[in-house]
Amino acid sequence: MAKFTEDDKLAAIQCYLKGLDGYASIASSIGTTSSVLKNWVKQYELHGVEMLFRKSYTSYTAQFKLDVLNYMNNHGTSPNETAVIFKITSPALIRKWRIQHESHGMDALKPKRKRRSTMKKKPGKSTHVEGSVEALQAEGTLR
Repeated sequence: MAKFTEDDKLAAIQCYLKGLDGYASIASSIGTTSSVLKNWVKQYELHGVEMLFRKSYTSYTAQFKLDVLNYMNNHGTSPNETAVIFKITSPALIRKWRIQHESHGMDALKPKRKRRSTMKKKPGKSTHVEGSVEALQAEGTLR
């Protein structure tokens, strides 16, 4: 899916709100789906222009994820509606959290720590200088 600027989103939202065209034709003209455009419009109506400037990647705490899932269950809202209420850019994220929580419990909602893999030394050749104390110890000739 293409990335859209704030101006692209605002133009599409305003086009819909002015009644110039429907969701499907506006979405098609900019290269997205009508459900994405519907979410933009709903978020705009609920939160205003500031929703357009939110980063698409946000790290959420396990407690926030649980609160979102509990809200959805207690109020009977869909992932799409819940995403709009909680300013979550992707309703699919909420669906993912629900599946993870149902299958693996609260631990599945905890953010995963991303690390670079460490380079491990390969066993094999020694880097000791020939004739050094370390080299002789490695050969077993010096104790």
